[in-house]
Amino acid sequence: MNLVARTRIKICGLTREQDVDAAVAAGADAVGFVMYAKSPRFVAPQRAAELARRLPPFITPVLLFVNEAPGTVLAACREVAGAAIQFHGDETAAQCQEASGNGQHPYVRVARIPLDGTTPFDLVRFASEYPQAQAILLDAYVEEYGGSGKAFNWSLLPASVNSHLVLSGGLTPANVTDGIVQVRPRCKTLAVDVSSGVEVSAAGGGTVKGIKDPEKIHQFVAAVRAADKLLA
Repeated sequence: MNLVARTRIKICGLTREQDVDAAVAAGADAVGFVMYAKSPRFVAPQRAAELARRLPPFITPVLLFVNEAPGTVLAACREVAGAAIQFHGDETAAQCQEASGNGQHPYVRVARIPLDGTTPFDLVRFASEYPQAQAILLDAYVEEYGGSGKAFNWSLLPASVNSHLVLSGGLTPANVTDGIVQVRPRCKTLAVDVSSGVEVSAAGGGTVKGIKDPEKIHQFVAAVRAADKLLA
């Protein structure tokens, strides 16, 4: 089912000018701003607009929402020129369509895949329920919303999904090559979305949420390109 060899890359959870610049310099195709107030990576729409104005042509700003009112989503999109939307909550297809301005703004719908590997999740059916979505983003299911930072078992995905997919959840420079190799043959095209995997390491483990490491961003992009070469 693979149509395009090049894997698109989104760097998400940006909060600082230097991190936007680092993502652009590394070759990202999109950058993500979290509009979910409970997230430690939250930025207000006005701040996202400031950061997005640094982007050169053809790099897409993506606004992440969780169960937000359609009017609030559309107001934020008016602030950020050229924005796409990522719905990361429990939004129905009708709610996504309304909040995207009935197709005025392209959107990605997140599928939260169970971590245990035994709870059934019908990705083919889920994708069919969102025919207007530009892509389905795969993330691991955790109790909190806004991104898990954990990887699910990619091998359990269906062998064939007639959709564009975005692989997310626990991606790092160390594992993204393997993730692409496993998942791309199962879908129309594949993109990847990373946040915690390219953040500054925190003392005692974990990451400093919302603060990116430019070296990790470059390493992540290099690992994605290595996967593209393997699959060429």
